[in-house]
Amino acid sequence: MLRVERGHAEPEELAALTALLLVCAAARRQAGGGVPSRDHSPAGRRRPLRIPQFRAPHSWQG
Repeated sequence: MLRVERGHAEPEELAALTALLLVCAAARRQAGGGVPSRDHSPAGRRRPLRIPQFRAPHSWQG
């Protein structure tokens, strides 16, 4: 779904943009970088949250 944030997009402009996105998606699939699998959670690739080793006794997290 596309949404125009500012200005006014003519139907021809939206059609051109949609065609470009479809061509890019098709080229990506042919190159082996197809649609990412949903088997792996993106959270597994994120850096773990840093938890401080020491918490002051008066800390709200204590």
